[in-house]
Formats: sequence, structure tokens, C-alpha cells
Amino acid sequence: MNAPLIVKSPESHPHVPETAFGIWFLQTPTWTVHVLERAFKDLESLIPNRLPSYPVVADVGCGWGRSLKKLHDRFAPQRLIGMDIDPAMLEAAAKEANAEGIRAELIQCSSSHMTLEDNSVDLLFCHQTFHHLIEQEEAIQEFFRVLKPGGVLLFAESTKRYIHSWMIRLLFRHPMDVQKTAEEYLALVRSAGFRVAPESISYPYLWWSREDLGLMERLLKIKPKAEREETLINLVAVKPST
Repeated sequence: MNAPLIVKSPESHPHVPETAFGIWFLQTPTWTVHVLERAFKDLESLIPNRLPSYPVVADVGCGWGRSLKKLHDRFAPQRLIGMDIDPAMLEAAAKEANAEGIRAELIQCSSSHMTLEDNSVDLLFCHQTFHHLIEQEEAIQEFFRVLKPGGVLLFAESTKRYIHSWMIRLLFRHPMDVQKTAEEYLALVRSAGFRVAPESISYPYLWWSREDLGLMERLLKIKPKAEREETLINLVAVKPST
């Protein structure tokens, strides 16, 4: 198995570097099992007219590359692309892909300035990446640009309520002034031209996405209120064919 190709972009765009804790956390089983795998299972159930294969699949903000095999196994792409602005992450993703025996193209670029051709991607995966982005409006327009007509966007994101909580502020680093509510993220995706059906939206309330990490329910058996400000939004958006 040849090493995945890493293409470096000469451009530099603003981003907020992650903390050492955040970089470590992305390598843990907690991230892989309870965050990433849980998002995949939820998003898969939201895809309208699911196809057996999506020829070109891209992961925006691939990080350590833990999602690459999951995308490969679930969507059977002929071409698998991972993108990240951090070259160290891409090096780690290359090792991950090699260890899993899969071929992936890895590209260093900003999500708001992707080095992919117009109408070139069948399925775009954006998981827990958007709240790291400063140029969010530009990024969602880029997602729309690179997807083929009829292409699918899998979007899973933590909301302002969660990112602004004291524990997340303590452990991670984000551009705080661009964070959005679940409703604002949905509006942003639709404003770019995507279609998002009501049945393709989910608001999971998982233990790790709560401000107390679920301790009130797990230890004290106090269930969360039914009415709350959502901390997660998962959605599947489609670029119209016409």
C-alpha cells in the first residue's frame, strides 16, 4: 500500500489552533466510539435515497484520520479525500490510512478555500469541524461549490450553548464570536442553497455534549429537561440537481 498523497496549499488562512488537550482527546477511544461513531450512525439514518456507493467522498477537517476507514467502509468510494489545515494532522492521518490499508488523498487547505474542483464530490463529511472555523459563511459556500448536483453533505456540529460552556472553554480553544445555535446552523446551510428536509435533521443530547458531561443523570439520576437549548445538530443536506 502506497503512502497517501499529501498536497500542500501555498495559501494561509486564519484559524484557531487547538489546545494540547484537544489534540490528545481526538486520539482517544472516547472520541472514536462515543463522538465519531455515534455521529456516523445518526447521520446514516438521515440520508435520503441512500446509494450503495458514493464515488468521490471527502472529509473536511479529517484530523487524525479516524473517520477515513469509516467513510471507506460505509460509502465505498473510488476516491477518498481528507482535508485539514494542520500539516501535523495530515501526517497522522496518512499513518492511520496506511495502518488501515486504505488509499486516501490528503490535502492541506482551509475549509473556506478548498483546492477541489467545482461539482467534483458526491459526499462531503463535516464532523465537529465547523465550530473551529472563523470563515464559516465562506466555508459553507465552498461545500456547496465542490459538491456535485445531487451531492450529499453530512454535517454534525456542536452548538454555541456547548462551546460557550465553562468546561469546554477550559479544555479547548475556539473562535468564540462565530459560534451558532442549532437553528442558526440550519439556516446557514440552507442559505448556501442546500435542501434540508425536516426528517434529515437530528438533535442528539448525548452525555458528552452536556455542560455537566451527563453527571447529573448518571450519578444523581436527574434527567435533563425536555425543553432545552440544543447542544448538537446533525443534518444531511442535498445540493439540488436543478
